[in-house]
Amino acid sequence: MKNILPPEAQRPSPAAEHRAAAPAVHQTSHHHRQFEVMGAHASPQGTTFTVWAPNARFVGVIGAFNQWHCEPMHRLDDGSGRWSTFIAGARPGQCYKYRIQTAQGQWIDKADPYAFRCEHPPGTASQIWDLGHEWGDQAWMATRQQRQGHDRPISIYEVHLGSWQREEDGRFLNYRDLALRLAAHCENMGFTHVELLPVAEHPFYGSWGYQVTGYFAPTARYGTPQDLMVLVDTLHQRGIGVILDWVASHFPADPHALARFDGTALYEHEDPRLGFHPQWNSLIFNYGRYEVRDFLISNALFWLEKYHFDGLRVDAVASMLYLDFAREPGQWIPNAHGGNQNHDAVRFLQDLNTTVYAHFPDVHVIAEESTAWPAVSRPVHHGGLGFGMKWNMGWMNDTLRYMARPHFYRKWHADDIRFSAVYAFNENFVLPLSHDEVVYGKGSLLQRQPGDDWQRFAGLRNLYGYMWAHPGKKLLFMGGEFGQAEEWHHERTLDWHLWARAGHGGLARWLADLNGAYRTMPALHRRDFHADGFAWLPAEPNDGTVLGILRRGAEGDAPVAAFCNMTPQPHRVRVALPHAGDWHEFLNSDATFYGGSGTGNLGRIQATPHALAGWPASATVTVPPLGTVMFTPSEPTPTSIQGEVHARQ
Repeated sequence: MKNILPPEAQRPSPAAEHRAAAPAVHQTSHHHRQFEVMGAHASPQGTTFTVWAPNARFVGVIGAFNQWHCEPMHRLDDGSGRWSTFIAGARPGQCYKYRIQTAQGQWIDKADPYAFRCEHPPGTASQIWDLGHEWGDQAWMATRQQRQGHDRPISIYEVHLGSWQREEDGRFLNYRDLALRLAAHCENMGFTHVELLPVAEHPFYGSWGYQVTGYFAPTARYGTPQDLMVLVDTLHQRGIGVILDWVASHFPADPHALARFDGTALYEHEDPRLGFHPQWNSLIFNYGRYEVRDFLISNALFWLEKYHFDGLRVDAVASMLYLDFAREPGQWIPNAHGGNQNHDAVRFLQDLNTTVYAHFPDVHVIAEESTAWPAVSRPVHHGGLGFGMKWNMGWMNDTLRYMARPHFYRKWHADDIRFSAVYAFNENFVLPLSHDEVVYGKGSLLQRQPGDDWQRFAGLRNLYGYMWAHPGKKLLFMGGEFGQAEEWHHERTLDWHLWARAGHGGLARWLADLNGAYRTMPALHRRDFHADGFAWLPAEPNDGTVLGILRRGAEGDAPVAAFCNMTPQPHRVRVALPHAGDWHEFLNSDATFYGGSGTGNLGRIQATPHALAGWPASATVTVPPLGTVMFTPSEPTPTSIQGEVHARQ
């Protein structure tokens, strides 16, 4: 951007002579759809610009269409604090900013909060853009509600686009190239959904997208808005849903963006005890202001409508709910009742979820919420926050802590791995092994397994077997599917060459077959959020290191019994089962095909009507070292399951 004189020292640009009065903007007519009137909207004759700057003394537009001379805007007379103008000849692709004189007389240049595209970083200008796209995902959109029901399999592959894959010379791939590769990979691995780390424009690449400055603009690092639409479109046409990681909890203080937009705290709080996030060195939205709520809710609807995303994962919900989040005493202000709950944020989240589900009943809004706040995924009219699902951070922490323990000590920590069952159905849970678990010195999931190389691979296969048998939808960060050896770093691509090594390739085959079984067998997904879909199966003898899990579907669905051995010694135990008869071993993580030792049950076990621990039948099972075995009654399902699970073998 050029440094130019303030507008009173400039002559009007030639376009000023053709400027027409901007159409009136009515707050009520675009409630929660502010993107329809705010920002830059092009027509064949030119572009209308509208911006919210209620405390500014003067607002103008500077851009490529007027050689960066300032085009004055006029304040609307509806009391909204908005400024607007029409500039003839301003066309899509041209860069612009708003030039604002604050009440104190200072001049600042700001990017458009509602811009549909931003200049490629490190540039900070906005761009006029048309969002037209010829969608080809009609079949997906017509069946989305059936595909995304709570009783359907949802297995999510979490991806950071800048480091999943790159060009050989290290350059970023375009959204379109990523689309083709992602679709093929998810098909091969059996994932039902992709979840993208935030793609809204962010100046600092190292923030992974969590420090957003362009809320309505996909980052230009990977291409144009239409390129991103092609990514979503391509995945949809291949039967894969796309979830967007969405940040409404904080925003950076970069001077070109939202911070003190008109010289005053508009989007944030004036008081840093409310408006500054000490942990992330960022600003906190003022959820008590209706213009801010409209901005954020409009943004959520925008991504779902214009880009056909199938859901939003809302980042850092806990930081929104608690006034004292990451703060020491004296650094926060209690609410009117003396408590630490942020009532404005609660109302915002309830309004957000009510509005999203009213417009898009077939999407998911998923909370990353790490506390015991009640009813996060319960309806607003029942006193909940209204989310459709919630990440189960308790399960993740307990499970990874247990899995990192030396095998010998695990028998004394059985409560860690079993405790999640106590609250597994209090919310609609997603089980996450996300990007946060493989950064900042934590190591990769493979590195965190104890033992030698063989035991680490076996342990990771066992972790996934336990996870896929446990109630809840599934989420795995990229690289986990083949055992990325080093922890993730955003500046380099995954170590795809490892796939050629036996242990890594075997792990990938195991995960693909887990996804195949999960998608094919209703017992593994249909009752994910219902207590009657899960039970522990006792085993004798058992020192707490053999876990038995029974999963049930609806009436008529074959049950699944899974047994996980958390030690490197094989165990032969008697296990409880719901009925006698032949049970088919359809998955065994210790099969040589996956890199295991080949220990198992020769494909079947015989359950007899000998009661065990209150269950009507029991069978003797060999549970392999650090292995998971899964069984289902031999009739009538195994043939179809076998065909799905081993189609890639």
